[in-house]
Amino acid sequence: MKRAVCPGSFDPITYGHLDIIKRASAHFDQVVVAVLENRTKSSLFSVAERIEMIRETTSNLSNVIVDSWSGLLVDYCKSNDIQAIVKGLRAVSDFDYELQMAQVNLQGSGVETMFMATAPTHSFLSSSLVKELAHYGGDVSTMVPPSINEALKLRVAGK
Repeated sequence: MKRAVCPGSFDPITYGHLDIIKRASAHFDQVVVAVLENRTKSSLFSVAERIEMIRETTSNLSNVIVDSWSGLLVDYCKSNDIQAIVKGLRAVSDFDYELQMAQVNLQGSGVETMFMATAPTHSFLSSSLVKELAHYGGDVSTMVPPSINEALKLRVAGK
C-alpha cells in the first residue's frame, strides 16, 4: 500500500490545503493528514478541533485519514509505514525552505517528499492570512469551507 502524509498546522484548514489533500488522494492508496502539535506556537483552534474540522471537510475522500503528531515528521513516517511526504508549494519562497527539509528527510530516513504546485486560485492563501482577515471581520468565505468560516466567526467573536 502506497501511503503519504500531508503535514501541517491547518489552523484552520483552507481550500488550498483541501486542494492538495484531494489531489494527493488521487495518487496514493492512503493519505494521512497529520496535524502538527506545536507547543511553542499559539493556535486559534486546538489540535482536537483542527482534527475534527479536517475530518469533516475531507469526509468525501475515502482514503484520507486524520492524525496528529509531535516531533520529527520522518519518525512519524517510519512508525506508520508512510513512504512519502506531500507538500504544496505556493511560491519560490516556499520551495527554498521545503527543499532543505526534503533533502534532510531523504538523507536521514529515506522518506521522499513530493511537491505539488498549488492551484493558481489558492496561491495567495495561508491560514495566517485567513485568521488575520477573520480577526478584523473580513470575508474569508471564498478561502475556507462554510463550516470553517462559521467556526472562525464564532472564535474571533469570543476573543
